[in-house]
Amino acid sequence: MAWDPAELPDAHDRTVVITGGNAGVGYFTGEQLARAGARVVLACRDPERAEAAVAAIRRRVRGARVEATPLDLTDHASVDALAAALLERERVDALVLNAGMVHPPRERRTDRYGNELVLSTNVLGHFRLVARALPALERTAGARIVSLGSLAARLGSLRLDDLQLERSYTSWRAYSGSKIAAQVFGFELERRLRAAGSGVTSLVVHPGYSTSGRTPGIRGVNQPSRAKRFADNLQAAWTQGKDHGAWVPVRAVLDPTVTGDDYLGPAGLTKGAPANGRAARSSRSPRTGARLWPLLEAASDQEFTVR
Repeated sequence: MAWDPAELPDAHDRTVVITGGNAGVGYFTGEQLARAGARVVLACRDPERAEAAVAAIRRRVRGARVEATPLDLTDHASVDALAAALLERERVDALVLNAGMVHPPRERRTDRYGNELVLSTNVLGHFRLVARALPALERTAGARIVSLGSLAARLGSLRLDDLQLERSYTSWRAYSGSKIAAQVFGFELERRLRAAGSGVTSLVVHPGYSTSGRTPGIRGVNQPSRAKRFADNLQAAWTQGKDHGAWVPVRAVLDPTVTGDDYLGPAGLTKGAPANGRAARSSRSPRTGARLWPLLEAASDQEFTVR
């Protein structure tokens, strides 16, 4: 079905939770869903940046229903607190797993539990959150979990024998491996949801090549330097703003024709309107998904059985 990002369906009956929604693709996902009428919850680590994002959406979207809530994906107590709060909500129509570390440290670092920091931020925290909050989505008809993948998943590899990169860390391996793992998790979750007869759908998407220098300036949210604007606009032929990158997760949340078998991304691969594409074979592999799942359970200290 054709999809027009400028003509979104009414979403006044939806509640959508977006991790890392204070900036980038996550922020614009929230703003666009708020404009469609959805109640938007931005789950963010930095309270000041979260409130700046809430204020920006309220300035730009008349009557927006938007709020912020704390979330540090590397802290089990913080993840568990958000999951408990979601279980108390009347409905949760979509959980958008957007938060992530885009610029990994040059040297390997770990969280307080000993997990490699990029994996912890981009995958393990979301795995634990979904495991604990899934009942809130189960009781909401047609609920969706949207995992943000990346084009980087096409350019790296997932080292299941060294998931924590204790022997082979580079910043690129940390980032690309985490995005492959996020996609593998999303597809494996969909297989397990279907096998369990669940009404929840797990969708995997990617926002193309979206840069801050081609994104509208918003006080407290996106304020790139002139040099950044200049450099990013030199790549205009194959890049887009993060506001356009957000079209993909917004469609995943709102389009009833999209299924867990799809893989949404920009029509032009790196830019364009959201369309169905082809995920890397490694991301869709049931064998890889089955091997990764117990590794994520162990690293996140969270059993996750989909019933």
